[in-house]
Amino acid sequence: MMSWGVNVSACLPEEPMEATKVTFVAINVPGAEVFRCRNVAVRRGVKLLLSDLNWTVCAHERWVILGPNGAGKTTLLQLAAAQLFPTIGEVDLLGEELGAVDLGELRPRIGWASSAILSNLPPAESVENVVLTGAYGVTGRWREKYELVDEFRRTQLLKSWGLEPLAKRTFGTLSEGERKRTLIARALMSNPELLLLDEPGAGLDLGGREDLVQRLTLLAIDGNAPAQVLVTHHVEEIPPGFTHALLLRAGQVVAQGLLAQTLTSEALSQTFDMPIALMQTAGRFMAQQAGHLNGQVSGNRASW
Repeated sequence: MMSWGVNVSACLPEEPMEATKVTFVAINVPGAEVFRCRNVAVRRGVKLLLSDLNWTVCAHERWVILGPNGAGKTTLLQLAAAQLFPTIGEVDLLGEELGAVDLGELRPRIGWASSAILSNLPPAESVENVVLTGAYGVTGRWREKYELVDEFRRTQLLKSWGLEPLAKRTFGTLSEGERKRTLIARALMSNPELLLLDEPGAGLDLGGREDLVQRLTLLAIDGNAPAQVLVTHHVEEIPPGFTHALLLRAGQVVAQGLLAQTLTSEALSQTFDMPIALMQTAGRFMAQQAGHLNGQVSGNRASW
């Protein structure tokens, strides 16, 4: 089991989840750039969604993007998913320059789990087919044929994300948590080089969130898994094993770098424009308005 400087053993279930059985083929050389923004700005009408953005994601890194509503988090993820082009600046994605590459060839190399694609998935499609069709990025089973290796990978992913009992269910009958897990399994179907997770914990109850965080932890510490970028509003949803953090406010970078050095009370307070105390225990984070904690605050971190 690979460690990224965080003791994740205390955060894992006593009985390992099935996620350890998924096979990934490492494509990128460790340290190779998979996504890079240089002096990027995105404007829609008169509104500047991102400005002066310089950011690089390398293979085997696991990034969390944090920020309030309207900070530019989803816009940035759309750039990384090759769903949006910058107004100003350059974006390199998996060794290709965005705007000078065939998107039909580039997009299958990116796994994108987002509620934005829900409207494109047929509610009457079975869960197993929603996952399987992710191999080629189509949104419904038609007359296409799949190889045995695709069907085997689908079986692996259904097991690892707790979806095997739901395989024959129609997608439209799933709960919020079941849909989120299906979207992630689908995003992993093509063995992507970059995995993008857009608020996977949104709308989940406590049990669903904790189940998801445990599964994402296993994915994060898999050394062959793709580079990962997770967008969230809540530090409680950061899986142990994530290595870096990017904090955004009003389309601009507040802080970025290694998680342990970047995710601090001071940086979060600046990002959310209010005094915040950050706590960490057993590899998990918790944040609350400063002065409302039962624990003791020390420096940039608080302890129970």
